[in-house]
Amino acid sequence: MAVLDADAALGQVAMQAAVERVISVGRAQGIAAVAVHNSSHFGAGAFWSDLLAEAGFMSFITSSTGPVVAPHGGTSKVLGTNPLTLGVPSSSGWPLTADLATSNGAYGKVIAAKNEGTQLPEGWAVDAHGNPTTDPFEAEKGSMIPFGGHKGSAVAVLLEAFAASLTDATYAFETIDIWSNPASRMNNGHLVIGLDTAAFGGSAHTASRVATLQDRVRSSGPGGQPVDAPGDPERRRQADAAEAVPLPASTASQLDVLAQELSLSPLKTHSTT
Repeated sequence: MAVLDADAALGQVAMQAAVERVISVGRAQGIAAVAVHNSSHFGAGAFWSDLLAEAGFMSFITSSTGPVVAPHGGTSKVLGTNPLTLGVPSSSGWPLTADLATSNGAYGKVIAAKNEGTQLPEGWAVDAHGNPTTDPFEAEKGSMIPFGGHKGSAVAVLLEAFAASLTDATYAFETIDIWSNPASRMNNGHLVIGLDTAAFGGSAHTASRVATLQDRVRSSGPGGQPVDAPGDPERRRQADAAEAVPLPASTASQLDVLAQELSLSPLKTHSTT
């Protein structure tokens, strides 16, 4: 077990060190955990669970974030989107992975909708008075909603505790978010737990058993229609983005402005039609 002070580094830098520590200690002990504080957003959780799965580890990963979510029945931004990532090695193509925010939608999609002039899906957010809204501007003034009603809200609250209470990391309601102040040091907390499958029934056994589960899920549709196992849609999108990454026009424009400020070449764009 270890505590890592990220010293306000990028979350990706902190997580690389945390994952490497989990693997090295887990190899010897069968299980390892690293709690990180003084960090920032670490990106997609599945990137880190994939690294652990490649090493033969089951993983549990979570993080605190800035305040954007109201608890079930509340209107104040008390919680973060508090991502939860679970990953398990598999011999069936890729790991069995769940990587999700505990809000009904990712907060970055609220910002994207605001920039694009589009509406949010129903059930994602409430305004400052607690009324349901699909307007991203009103959602920004209000709060995101936890997934799954009171049950999802309970999961989000517990993940906040897992991510931030083991160290000096701040809870979401104690955090100044980079969305409101890009210079904020955030002090996010992360928790990475890894189980070395070789220390239990053996890595090949676990990978084979997980593949059986994945394949059974995939074959469970009516009339033989395929069903996605957790993580399958993301793997398809990853393959589709091997040559080019789809970006909203507003994001591409912002990157081009930044490139010009830094005397860099603009983005190379490709038509999707």
